Amino acid sequence: MGLFTRDIKTMNDLFIHQLQDIYYAEKQLVKALPKMAEKATDKQLKQGFLTHLDETRTHVQRLEEVFRMHGAEVKAVDCPAIDGIIEEADEVAGEIEDKAVLDAALINAAQAAEHYEITRYGSLIAWARQLGRNDCASILQQTLDEEKITDKKLTSLAEGKVNLRAAS
Repeated sequence: MGLFTRDIKTMNDLFIHQLQDIYYAEKQLVKALPKMAEKATDKQLKQGFLTHLDETRTHVQRLEEVFRMHGAEVKAVDCPAIDGIIEEADEVAGEIEDKAVLDAALINAAQAAEHYEITRYGSLIAWARQLGRNDCASILQQTLDEEKITDKKLTSLAEGKVNLRAAS
């Protein structure tokens, strides 16, 4: 079921499709975050990736709970957007020799993923409420809040030292 196909006829169809999309994205990030942590040289950044990996595993579990609560099959659909973000991060990271610059690039890639997730969760929360599923919206809101906190931490780390180190 593609986003702009006839398979999505109702707000409920759209809600389920986007749940499947973000479910795929979160599962891909569970695979990508350990690799990002391995490449990071800044200790705070490395630890941040590992901490967010644990959170992301919880996000996957929350999504599974929302699927069940909503009476929908727990299923992922390919998400070309997150695949592209991860692929781009891998390509850029593979081209950078300076480890300080690599850390800055890793933060950029992580924030691209965070911003994608923030957008998706924001829409899902609004749609869940529209569908009368405040219970689902509440669970999704927990994840959105964590994604926003992670984004702020990444910004702070980048502006506080990583970008400075990369520029010198």
